[in-house]
Amino acid sequence: MGSPAEMKYHETIIIGAGPCGLAAAVELEINDMDYLVLEEFNIVNAIYNYPTHQTFFSSSGKLAIGDLPFIIEAGRPARNQALVYYREVVRHYGLNINVYEKVTSGRKTSEGFIIDTLKSRYSCKYLIIATGYYGQPNKLKVPGGDKEKVSHYFKEAHPYFNRHVLVVGGRNSSADAAIELEKAGAHVTVIYRGQDYSKSIKPWVLPHLKSLGDHGKIDYRFNTDLLEIKEENAVIRTGPEMTVLRNDFVLAMTGYHPDYDFLRSFGIGLTERGESFIPVYDPATMETDVENLYIAGVIAAGDDANTIFIENGRFHGRKIIPDIIKKSVSARGD
Repeated sequence: MGSPAEMKYHETIIIGAGPCGLAAAVELEINDMDYLVLEEFNIVNAIYNYPTHQTFFSSSGKLAIGDLPFIIEAGRPARNQALVYYREVVRHYGLNINVYEKVTSGRKTSEGFIIDTLKSRYSCKYLIIATGYYGQPNKLKVPGGDKEKVSHYFKEAHPYFNRHVLVVGGRNSSADAAIELEKAGAHVTVIYRGQDYSKSIKPWVLPHLKSLGDHGKIDYRFNTDLLEIKEENAVIRTGPEMTVLRNDFVLAMTGYHPDYDFLRSFGIGLTERGESFIPVYDPATMETDVENLYIAGVIAAGDDANTIFIENGRFHGRKIIPDIIKKSVSARGD
C-alpha cells in the first residue's frame, strides 16, 4: 500500500468491474468525468466463474450496457459470448480500470473517502460500491461443512466422472450442475428442503431435470436436510428418516451474500430482512445513508438474487451519475 504522500485522487471511484460497475463507468466516461474502477480479479469475474457451458436466462439485449449493442444469433447468450461482449465494452469506451488490485479497506473522511488496496491508496469525493455477492458463499452450517471436498462453485462436470456427488440446493445453479454432472457420468444426488421443484428454475431446464429424476438418472430428494459431511459419506434426513450416502464430493449450491462487513466499515446502514440484510439507500439515486456513497447492482438487494440482476442493475449508473454531476456542478458553483 502506498504512503499518504503517494495518495492518488479521482473524483469518483467504483469498486467492482462486474456488468453493473462497468455500466456506471460507461456513464462517467461519456460524461467526461474523472473516475477509476478498482477490481480484485478480471473484469466481470463472476461471469467468468460461471459454469463453462452456462446460458443466460436473459436475452443479449437485456445484458447490454451503454449504447453498445450485444448482438448474437441465438436469443440467449452463452457465458463465453458475454465475456467477449464485456471485454468489447471496456475497449470501445476506453474505461479506466485497474484489474487485479484488491481493495483491502476503506473509510469515510470529512472530505470524501480513503480507499486502500494491496498496491496503493486512493482518495475520492464520490464512491460507488458495485461488488456483487459472488465472492461470499452461504456456507453450510453442518459438521464437516468446511471439508476440502465441499465446494460452493461449479465450473464443469468432467472432474466428477464416476464420482458420487451430492448437490445441495434446488434452484438454477443446482439444476444446471446436476444436469451437467449426470451427462458427464457422475452419480448424482440432489437434496432440497422444498416440497417440489423450485419455481425459479429456468423453464427450458425444468423438463429435462424432471425427466432425469423420474427415470432415476438423478436421485432427487425433496423435504431433505443435510446433517453431516464425512470423509466417505454424507448424512441426510428426509422427514424422520436418516440416510447415509456414499459421497466423494459435495456441491453446495446454497447462494451467496454481499460482504456486509465491508459495507458496515463505511457506516452504511443495513436493514435486517429474514436472514439477509438490505443496505439503506435512496432508490431514485442509489445513494446510501452515507453522503456521496452509492451502491450499484445486486448488493442493493442483499442476498436476494431474484429482485436485482444484470437486467435492471445495469441502469443503476443512469441514476447515480446524474446525481454526481449535479453535486459536482453545484460544488464548483457553475
